Amino acid sequence: MGPSTADQRAALPPALTEVLDGYEEHLRLQRNLSAHTVRAYVGDVVSLLDHLVRRSGSVPADLDLSVLRSWLAQGRTRGGSRSTTARRAASARSFTAHLHRAGHLPHDVGQRLVSPKAHRPLPDVLGADQARTVVESAVARAAESTGDPDGDPLTAAVALRDALVLELLYATGIRVGELVGLDVDDVDPARRLVRVLGKGRKERSVPYGRPAQTALDAWLGTGRPRLAHPDSGPALLLGRRGGRLDPREARRVVHAALGATPGAPDIGPHGLRHSAATHVLEGGADLRSVQELLGHASLATTQIYTHVTVERLRAEHARAHPRA
Repeated sequence: MGPSTADQRAALPPALTEVLDGYEEHLRLQRNLSAHTVRAYVGDVVSLLDHLVRRSGSVPADLDLSVLRSWLAQGRTRGGSRSTTARRAASARSFTAHLHRAGHLPHDVGQRLVSPKAHRPLPDVLGADQARTVVESAVARAAESTGDPDGDPLTAAVALRDALVLELLYATGIRVGELVGLDVDDVDPARRLVRVLGKGRKERSVPYGRPAQTALDAWLGTGRPRLAHPDSGPALLLGRRGGRLDPREARRVVHAALGATPGAPDIGPHGLRHSAATHVLEGGADLRSVQELLGHASLATTQIYTHVTVERLRAEHARAHPRA
């Protein structure tokens, strides 16, 4: 087992540490990337700079195309996948472009760095009937729990919250991080819209349907007041102790609901997002609308769902057509 990223970073020469710190600040403050994305980019660059040091480099000007290529090749020989190599190359190109703009490199040495295109496997999705069962089962459990006069009020409140988690994730296709980041005021019941702060801190409004509104009304009217305390703040969804719902708990809710549904793949919250996008497309929505719904910066990202729907059509044809 090799040294950790923290150990590699601590061992870098001062000149490389300085440009790494500047790059991290650039990602956080100027590009407004999430903490998770910043960690991923910085982790790749730390690995690159550690490789540079092992090749006797000590200043940014020592970074050239041969160093970049040998670093990528080393990752492949250690078992890195095509997608990992593609990600590392993207991190390197982002870093060298920043160094050039900041005056640390006379030209952008990463412009000529190429990498294999990552295979984009088609995401697993629920069938429309499966998705309906997953959500409606959670709603039924919440109704049963709240209707039990001898039941535990805390358990009933959590059941109402879990039903809303599933309803909103499938109804809107938002990311789990966007879901737990919602405040009460981000919901517009009159127009059935949620205001979402997505990647890059870009705001968008996403519609939801009547079933989700019913779950929302039950949660706000009965569930949330049972969990809330003076320090809960404006968070829409709360944990058992009254704080903002943790993304890990939201994921647990989804996995549990999927596990309780016969035949449903264990796809997690992002799988519900994939399912929502696929079902909306199958229902006749255009690709641009789905792009806006999901908050994708590029239409190319959304186009994966056209492949999903075609593959589902092929599978149905193979199953049902007598001469398939």
